[in-house]
Amino acid sequence: MSKRFGLSFISYHKTIIVLGQVSADDGGVLDQIIDSLTSIAKPVGDRPLNIETNNISLRLGEVQESDKKEDDIKRKSRVLILGAGRVCQPAAELLSSIGSTSACHWSKTCLDDDFEEQNNVHVIVGSLYLQDAEATIEDIPNTTAVQLDVMDHANLYKYISEVEVVISLLPASCHVIVANACVELKKHLVTASYVDDSMSTLDAKAKSAGITILGEMGLDPGIDHMMAMKMIDQAHIRKGKVRSFTSYCGGLPSPAAANNPLAYKFSWSPAGAIRAGRNPAIYRSNGETVHIAGENLYDSAVKLRIPELPAFALECLPNRNSLVYGELYGIAHEALTVFRGTLRYEGFGEIMGALARIGYFSTEPHPLLKDGKKPTFRRFLLELLGTKGGHMDVDATLRGEKDIAERIVSRGYCKDQGTAVNTAKTIIFLGLHEENEVPSSCQSAFDVSCLRMEERLAYSSTEQDMVLLHHEVEVDFPDDQVTEKHRATLLEFGRMQNGKTTTAMALTVGIPAAIGALLLLRNKIKTRGVLRPIEPEVYLPALDIIQAYGFKLMEKVE
Repeated sequence: MSKRFGLSFISYHKTIIVLGQVSADDGGVLDQIIDSLTSIAKPVGDRPLNIETNNISLRLGEVQESDKKEDDIKRKSRVLILGAGRVCQPAAELLSSIGSTSACHWSKTCLDDDFEEQNNVHVIVGSLYLQDAEATIEDIPNTTAVQLDVMDHANLYKYISEVEVVISLLPASCHVIVANACVELKKHLVTASYVDDSMSTLDAKAKSAGITILGEMGLDPGIDHMMAMKMIDQAHIRKGKVRSFTSYCGGLPSPAAANNPLAYKFSWSPAGAIRAGRNPAIYRSNGETVHIAGENLYDSAVKLRIPELPAFALECLPNRNSLVYGELYGIAHEALTVFRGTLRYEGFGEIMGALARIGYFSTEPHPLLKDGKKPTFRRFLLELLGTKGGHMDVDATLRGEKDIAERIVSRGYCKDQGTAVNTAKTIIFLGLHEENEVPSSCQSAFDVSCLRMEERLAYSSTEQDMVLLHHEVEVDFPDDQVTEKHRATLLEFGRMQNGKTTTAMALTVGIPAAIGALLLLRNKIKTRGVLRPIEPEVYLPALDIIQAYGFKLMEKVE
């Protein structure tokens, strides 16, 4: 460490006091500075020095330099993000930007004080693989990458003990491990996952520890809660009763990227999305409870048009159990309709329903794929369509879109000719009719479908995804007032900056999680225990920041 010579001085001139300090590496240079300052205090000409009006006090010493970067980190608030997937990057970017000029346009508006100037945030990203964490924080200031296995008790506790807030972006099954550590170390926790029973049981312990475990702080669940509760609470404040609540959410390709017969693409593995399309659903419609069996879910899709977005030809499928949201939002005893749906472009449900009936989503081991057999994709298609390989005349005719469509109709897999044609187009687009061999890793028709969809329905590096969230609430007011219809819509597209693409899905999940951590750092959330963003102290400031950060939220009342 090099030595620097320092000079502290106090100058008194009438009623003005000037405090200063200068330093230099060379003692000779400092001597010259002292001479210059001393000359200021000397009398001019024959005029005597008035000590009361003009005086300089000099003190020479040695300045010790320390590691500035280390000191800066010590002064910052610290947040630990566990998991270095796609959602992590936007979360880390938001938190690390606090105090920078880029954050001024939204942070000053929403934080209502000088928090961002006094308490910059340092983000630690922990991942099982260090290289993943390093890649995630590349070019993001105020960040550190560490290798961290949450099953390593000592290491997990070490890093959690060094921060104020933890964000877990790990699989939901890992959250309880992290949550227990946060309770023991008295650190706040934020997740974007559903609050399940294992997390709910920690409510009393979290309250006793004086911490908040804020779950469901993503998109769905997350922003959907915030938008819904703002609308519902405003209605109740005005003595209104919610007659109908409908909510729709979907992760979709942007219109330009919806360039395949299915008008859909996958950001992650398609397996989860396909399984979700086989889940049963329940909702309330005009006072009646409606049950949809899993095998009929795709066929239950209905067209949807959003008035503010007339160019979008959409459809929605019921999304699992909508009734629990009536209870969660406090409208179970007043709303005749409670419905939550998944958004897709029009035609998706018909095609997926036909593929399901053909057998492409069956998870049962298929005889044609067992014992390491590797038939061609075409041979497997013919098997599913009921044409045996020995019937070469039939085999030879199924070469084009028209032939496949006619076979789909004749086998009863769908009745509508137009749907059959679109299904045939999808089969051809996915390469399910090609002569190359099915890999031996595929043991079921589901495996074959997932393989081909992952290959053919992936986003290119220049394509954008899109998130669309839409709520409609009908409210009855007392004294025979007219029923009001409230609509709220979030529309967000993936962003490309400096050659990097951040998906809309990653943005709309990662940003709310980061905002949750920021609100806890600033003590804007005072409720302790296990919490969802359905309380005003969470959703009001969170929605303000979301909009100030640049998300497009549209509201309409009729």
